[in-house]
Amino acid sequence: MVFWEGYVSDEAMGTFAPIVVYWLYAGIYQLLPPLDNYRLHTRREEDEKNSVPLPSVVRGVLLQQLAQATVAQGLFVVSCFNFTLSFRVVSAECDIFMTNAHAFSPQLTKKANTSGITIQPSILVQIVQIVVAMLVMDTWQYFVHRYMHQNKFLYRHVHSQHHRLVVPYAIGALYNHPLEGLLLDTFGGALSFLVSGMTARTAVTFFCFAVIKTVDDHCGLWLPYNVFHTFFQNNTAYHDIHHQLQGLKYNYSQPFFPIWDKIFGTYMPYSLVRRPEGSFEAKAMKAAKD
Repeated sequence: MVFWEGYVSDEAMGTFAPIVVYWLYAGIYQLLPPLDNYRLHTRREEDEKNSVPLPSVVRGVLLQQLAQATVAQGLFVVSCFNFTLSFRVVSAECDIFMTNAHAFSPQLTKKANTSGITIQPSILVQIVQIVVAMLVMDTWQYFVHRYMHQNKFLYRHVHSQHHRLVVPYAIGALYNHPLEGLLLDTFGGALSFLVSGMTARTAVTFFCFAVIKTVDDHCGLWLPYNVFHTFFQNNTAYHDIHHQLQGLKYNYSQPFFPIWDKIFGTYMPYSLVRRPEGSFEAKAMKAAKD
């Protein structure tokens, strides 16, 4: 039982909840007081180095979210159709026992009752599915992200838009070229959903968590008691290194784990030091492969 049951479908929540969560979580960061003692860059650096104004960033994020919502709705419709068709075929032959036909999406954890309503898998199964989805998303984003840096045309005409925010901030987490948003985030999310076999209800949790993690990685603040800084090496400071000139070809991993950076020698550790004025600075250390 979830709070939206009976009011909004799981598919609609999976599509629109991450968008709402993005603006709520990023909005909280935007409305915080300056917190100069916890910034990774000074406000002066943000004004001087970032080459795109906030209104343009907001428009760019909204455009990407429109594309994501469109793809998500299509994905859920296809998944639901495959699931329903499988149920009808198998229930006609096997008296209400359902597994997906191999010709369709591999949603092998889904079952239905006699009314064809999806029975959610156990919490343990859902946790495993979310972990699988995290690994799939990390894998997709690492290699696509890295290729966008290595291919000069794609970097110049597509990925460089994201790096106009040299000093990242929360609302700009999804400020990308529309093509990048489609290839990196939208396709990556769709692949994670399909490979993990999660239901639309589980997807609500996964995509909202992924959005919160992505926003936090771009918030530009090293706040005390931030659980993401405690449990994830791939965090705000880690991604800040990637936005710096010396780290541009390192720390591609996002949004969860630095596994692929460490495997392929693109991992650049950092040290956090206090600036004389009291804020933090993430200083890149020697790259792992050097």
